Amino acid sequence: MQKNLKIVVASDSYKGSASTFEVNQAIAAGVKRVLPQATVKQLPVGDGGENTARALTAALGGEMKTVTVTGPLGMPVEAAYGLLNQGRAIVEMAQASGLTTVPADALNPYLATTYGTGELIRAALDDGVQEIYVGIGGSATNDGGLGMAQALGYEFKDESGQEVGYGASEIIKIKSISKRNVDPRLFKTKITILSDVTNPLVGINGASYVYGRQKGATEDDLSLLDQLLERFASLLQVFFKKDIRTKAGGGAAGGLGAGLMLFCGAEFYQGVDKILDLLGIDQLLKSADLVITGEGKIDAQSLNGKAPLGIAQRAKKYGLPVIAIVGGISGDIEKVYDHGVDLVLTTVNRPMKLKQAIGETRSLLQSAGETAIRSYLLGSNVKGTGV
Repeated sequence: MQKNLKIVVASDSYKGSASTFEVNQAIAAGVKRVLPQATVKQLPVGDGGENTARALTAALGGEMKTVTVTGPLGMPVEAAYGLLNQGRAIVEMAQASGLTTVPADALNPYLATTYGTGELIRAALDDGVQEIYVGIGGSATNDGGLGMAQALGYEFKDESGQEVGYGASEIIKIKSISKRNVDPRLFKTKITILSDVTNPLVGINGASYVYGRQKGATEDDLSLLDQLLERFASLLQVFFKKDIRTKAGGGAAGGLGAGLMLFCGAEFYQGVDKILDLLGIDQLLKSADLVITGEGKIDAQSLNGKAPLGIAQRAKKYGLPVIAIVGGISGDIEKVYDHGVDLVLTTVNRPMKLKQAIGETRSLLQSAGETAIRSYLLGSNVKGTGV
């Protein structure tokens, strides 16, 4: 008699192609083509970047609220944050200060500001929450959290006593820092950072050198951007009596990680681990037979706190097989198989250009979901376990 399989589908988004909700729905539909009687639990996830707020809010039965904030280049943008139960909120910096809010040809790491992220935090404070989770993936900024701090009331004056402007380029002008006008609610609120990277603030492995190019920096810009963050770190060390330069996660989101730790007293967590705890994924895994996860591209970076590997490692606690469905593979992924993934499948099932693959994302995901469950069934039959 055939067993009623229980399958957990928990994939991250395919950036630029499909949200985490759309990816999970398509994969689940593909599974159901083969096993319509299977129990398929969808768990949209994020690792602190794009879609994290919506995924977490939906899973926990909260509500999304939309406000107008200052975008990375100073123009207004619509940004949403989630209100959760038990006096909690989830703020996603990608909504307010993210790459997707800026045209590719307008990206500028010298001018981009995190001011809008600070406004999102302030909006959550206005709702009277006691704890705020801040997802900080997908940023367009490299200002060390300067703009976020300005939005929350910190003052940064130049030599003439005037407030400096927005962006990393203004760091060179800062002569004094004051917290006399900081929103007092900030110090009564627990702030938790959710990030998928652990890079330090400065240096060759820091925010500027590792992530500056995707924010519009040229090779010649990287050293100068790093020097600006080094200067900012020196100023903050004097003000807070803490050296944040080498702190894990300080370089996340162009240094917003470091800014949140100092300006807001935030605690840093590897995004996917904390999010999986909040989602209660272990309860689903305890009764599951198979886990299907994925992301837009799998590569060496996937080992550094990305959602699929975090999910795979959780699944292995319960001895579950894990299949990762991805849009593309970059470089050597052998190490992925050492971290809980048993099989990697790509959605691209025939020769096609990127534009075509993006246009057919949903149907390709459905086909990959079907292939994934057929692969699982084949493996079960080969082992003689049946289903």
